Amino acid sequence: MLENFSFRTIVEYLPVFGQGLVTTVWLSALSFVGALVVGIVLCAMNLQRGWLFRAPAKAYIDAVRATPLLAQLYFLYFGLPRLGFVLPELVVGILALSLNSGAYISEIIRAGILSIPRGQVEASVASGMTYTQRMRLVVLPQAFKVTIPPLLGQAIVLVKDSALLSLISVAELTRAGQLLASDRFMPAEGFLTIAAFYLLLYYGLKALAVLSGRWLGTAGARA
Repeated sequence: MLENFSFRTIVEYLPVFGQGLVTTVWLSALSFVGALVVGIVLCAMNLQRGWLFRAPAKAYIDAVRATPLLAQLYFLYFGLPRLGFVLPELVVGILALSLNSGAYISEIIRAGILSIPRGQVEASVASGMTYTQRMRLVVLPQAFKVTIPPLLGQAIVLVKDSALLSLISVAELTRAGQLLASDRFMPAEGFLTIAAFYLLLYYGLKALAVLSGRWLGTAGARA
């Protein structure tokens, strides 16, 4: 069954796969940091009582979650130049992943904050704490424990979504598999190899999620 499968060609292309893996890792890491920033801002807006901040945040979150990431990526890559904004492929890719994942992360953070028992918040108000003190000393430390495992789960999704950046010629892991498939006409070797690398990334992040769940004393650390 494997008589036509060329392991030698895979070994020959390992430097290309290695470079693609490194690009995928740092690109995903930067995108996740950007998504955290977007998510925190959206969450803060969504928790406001006035509609002035809540309505735009909710509209953005619904729009992102209702449309495919590929459509968002193509809009940024092909649409922004028509509006006069020409950005490098890597910047477009990081921006697309950050804006997309940020919408999901905002809901994860919001759910973590809202999971704190109302009685604790009322008790902190009764003790004379300001809003900043309540968030810093009571709400956020507990919400942190709840949100870390699902945030790592979202990081796994982001890493897999980064494969779409190969469609705009970003030299990440999937692009390396495409190069092998097109150069040597060996799609099985190319795509099975990138699948193995993505599997390694997945199990690495999954192990981190499980360890964080045990460290924080939460039961929902399964990704």
